[in-house]
Amino acid sequence: MTTDTVLVRRARTSDVRGIRRLVDTYTDDRRLLSKATVTLYEDVQEFRVAADADTVVGCGALHVMWEDLAEIRTVAVDPAYRRRRIGHRIVGELIDAAREIGVARIFVLTFETRFFGSFGFREIDGAPVPQPVYEQLLRSYDEGVAEFLDLERVKPNTLGNTRMLLRL
Repeated sequence: MTTDTVLVRRARTSDVRGIRRLVDTYTDDRRLLSKATVTLYEDVQEFRVAADADTVVGCGALHVMWEDLAEIRTVAVDPAYRRRRIGHRIVGELIDAAREIGVARIFVLTFETRFFGSFGFREIDGAPVPQPVYEQLLRSYDEGVAEFLDLERVKPNTLGNTRMLLRL
């Protein structure tokens, strides 16, 4: 179980069961919101996973929200693999992916402010987009976008979370 055996790579459809297990690990204490399995399959191309042989031991996703804005979401590490910098490796890869596709800002909604702060994320208030973009984002069916916009209907999901932004 050393990090030397753990590979961070793009997720495959065969990894979704492992991602599902990790999400379920952290939904009881509301550290992550549960997601329908079909949503995980639909979004598999957004995910990076940490795998020890064939076992998914960490995951995280980069969801593009607008031309210059993406969200890092669903970051989770198997409790048996914590304190091995696996989460750092996943988030580092997601930040690199954001740079590669031309994203200038990355948003997170998190309880782990120290962790994301170590990458340069800073706390913010409100949605840091101009009004016309805000109005376009209102049309999204994605719950993460609703959380980003701080819409009243998702407030129970986000209680206690901190809104943070990284400028690349």
